[in-house]
Amino acid sequence: MIPLETTPLQTPRNPTRPVRIGAITIGFGHPIAVQSMTATHTQDVDATTGQVQALVDAGADVVRIAVDSPRDAEALAVIRQRTKANLAVDLQENYRLVEKVAPYVDKVRYNPGHLYHHEPQRPWQDKVRLIAETAARYGCAMRVGVNCGSVDPAKKEKYDPLDSITPMLESAWEHCELLDNLGFTNYCVSLKDSDPAKVIEVNRRFAERRPDIPLHLGVTEAGIPPDGIIKTRIAFEQLISRGIGDTIRVSLTVPNDRKGEEIESGRRILLDIAEGRVRSVVDYGLSTLNIISCPSCSRVENQAFVELAEQVKQMTGYARDHKITIAVMGCRVNGPGETDDADLGLWCGPSFVNLKRRTESLGAFPYDQILGRLKAELDQLIEQRSGKTHAK
Repeated sequence: MIPLETTPLQTPRNPTRPVRIGAITIGFGHPIAVQSMTATHTQDVDATTGQVQALVDAGADVVRIAVDSPRDAEALAVIRQRTKANLAVDLQENYRLVEKVAPYVDKVRYNPGHLYHHEPQRPWQDKVRLIAETAARYGCAMRVGVNCGSVDPAKKEKYDPLDSITPMLESAWEHCELLDNLGFTNYCVSLKDSDPAKVIEVNRRFAERRPDIPLHLGVTEAGIPPDGIIKTRIAFEQLISRGIGDTIRVSLTVPNDRKGEEIESGRRILLDIAEGRVRSVVDYGLSTLNIISCPSCSRVENQAFVELAEQVKQMTGYARDHKITIAVMGCRVNGPGETDDADLGLWCGPSFVNLKRRTESLGAFPYDQILGRLKAELDQLIEQRSGKTHAK
């Protein structure tokens, strides 16, 4: 088991301000915190409390829980009574849920791109003000979580569709400016993508302009081990070695009983960086097959998603030498948008899996039929790009 306290980093750290999250503080030279997220249904209080404790036992400094409804918030209140863990909550479309969850958590995370789904006519600035005022009232930290698959639409419209980084940066900087003007500074920022090279660039550019704000690092939809760990390691090594990053999460597609691997992997990466075992050049190898998949979380409506991700990896082995990206997403919240950039994308519902070719929907298919349909599309794509038919 990786020791909970890693060797102090000898590399310079960005001069970020302190952000208190319950019993810990990130930024301002404090140890880099390691986080994970529960994958159980939040309303299953026993299972969720058990997973929180399992993650804490694995060494988690902060454990995040998704809350999508008032009933989830009621369950959260009970979970809070059963654990002393530093809890964070992931707000989704309904920003007003912050009023129901803030009394029970140490940190709230909102996504600027999701603020448009609920009360679309209300200015986003008013929504952020409510979140910040509520967080301040209950002593919560905040995370402004900018994600490549759900960027503020007003920012995306301003730039070339091939430029996914600048809209993320503008959104983050804008929200930081508003929070600073509101007098709320107990926040950090995350800028995530499934491509480690983009994670490196977007966080580097953000830190150049705002070196004072602590950064939460992660490669979203990193995928199945060991590939997901390798992708994440590449980003973390290059950023943390340059003094960028104050808290991390390794997002892996694993069954519920293996979620502790996210913590163990994060601690191992931090230990290696501290001891100088890092890569000198970022080389992601995008000339080969790239499978991305999201970490299992409580928004997943069918746990068969995890098994499906494994099956996709095994089935597509014959195409490993082709430069093709396949995305396997577990829910309707992030799935539709975060599969848009993949050559072939799957996003999973309770009974059906939606198949896409970039932004084009190809239909919804039962779990026991989706692999065959995916293979047919993959073979067709290989044929189109190579000019010859792949042997069936």
